[in-house]
Amino acid sequence: MATEKPGGNPAEAAATYLISVAAELAGMHAQTLRTYDRLGIVTPQRTSGGGRRYSSRDVELLREVQRLSQDEGVNLAGVKRIIELTDQVDALRAHVVELQDELDTVRRTGRPGAELVPVPHTNALVVWQPRKRKR
Repeated sequence: MATEKPGGNPAEAAATYLISVAAELAGMHAQTLRTYDRLGIVTPQRTSGGGRRYSSRDVELLREVQRLSQDEGVNLAGVKRIIELTDQVDALRAHVVELQDELDTVRRTGRPGAELVPVPHTNALVVWQPRKRKR
């Protein structure tokens, strides 16, 4: 049974599925989904009663796990690491977009004397402004 998540844009509302439906959609047995949940490979949302609810993204992830393990021969520990690294790359890409927006704002404001200064060994963006000289 699919249900819409409350709130958010209706066009982007994601369906959630019971474990039996998600297993069928992913072409797996429900026990496999329980195992993946226990191992932390695909962790679905939980209802207040503890029931698993899989999103469309979870179902796609289950299909990717199956592809990696069956077609590519990656073991479950490797699959978990690949998923973690993929999530990390996605987060870093989002962070780069935020930093680019911040950089664009600094450039657009055109603060006189402001310079972008690279700082080695950090992930920081520093805007440097020289001190005003005393006369």
